[in-house]
Amino acid sequence: MTSTDLPVRSAASPAPHVPRSARAVADRRRAPRPRAHLTLGDGRTARVLALAALTVMALVWLLPMAWALLTAFKSEQDASDPAHWLLPPHGFTFQGFSTVWERGDLPLWMLNSFLISAAVTVITVLVSAMAGYAFSRTLFAGRRWLFAVTVAAVLVPPQILIVPWFQQMLSLRLLDTYAAVILPQTVAPVMVFILKKHFDSLPHELEEAARIDGAGHWRIFWSVLLPLSRPMLAAVSIFVFIGAWNNFLWPFVSTSDPALMTLPVGITSVKDAFGIQYAQSMAAAVLAALPLVVVFMFFQRHIVKSVATTGLGGQ
Repeated sequence: MTSTDLPVRSAASPAPHVPRSARAVADRRRAPRPRAHLTLGDGRTARVLALAALTVMALVWLLPMAWALLTAFKSEQDASDPAHWLLPPHGFTFQGFSTVWERGDLPLWMLNSFLISAAVTVITVLVSAMAGYAFSRTLFAGRRWLFAVTVAAVLVPPQILIVPWFQQMLSLRLLDTYAAVILPQTVAPVMVFILKKHFDSLPHELEEAARIDGAGHWRIFWSVLLPLSRPMLAAVSIFVFIGAWNNFLWPFVSTSDPALMTLPVGITSVKDAFGIQYAQSMAAAVLAALPLVVVFMFFQRHIVKSVATTGLGGQ
């Protein structure tokens, strides 16, 4: 074959396709993303108005807490004096805290509240997560009707269920036990709804890849979806823990043993026994809220992350 037999590409023939270079891809990734605009606009006036509105709402929320803290560190004489609501004439004191600590059994009440709240949180999150996964990723007879009933149960106030719960615990002979306080509080339809919607937002490709590897429902739930749902599970756990910690009515109805009293019930018993004393009441309220503040400070980033992401790479 001579050189004249070789095919020669004319100048008019199209150039071969050249794939996009890595530099072009990197430039596209470094391109500025569109900024999120405020509802009122993106100007200086809109930012000032937004910050002013947020500041006012923060002050409205903080004022009752500031008043409670000031009252807790006053003497009973200064706490009942409205003319000196800010700076007490006799100075600040720890008398209210020491009196509440001596008259009540705060260590036992805090321990009971912690044990009950932790048990309610673990059981509620586990059951709600499994129910949310079943509604989101499985098909079974009556699935839509059962989910509709679950959503409708969100509208039922817990106070209406006090009498049925009490009769049920009485028939099971569980009154004046930890089980009587814990079990009825583990029913949380709203958490089932939240976790179901969260599982709906996770990509189905992950589940399909796990099924190709031979994983079943339990393996997919435990090893694939739950690790991606840690921020949402943390947020749900915090809300359930706070609700169980602050619950007063059901622990008050289901127990009569002083050894099983939770912190809200115990604080109320002290107030009823010694009359209304503002400094001691506020000191007891501050002590009751302190563990919740610590829990929230440790896990607040999980709450923000659960709202800002859908569970996969922050997208």
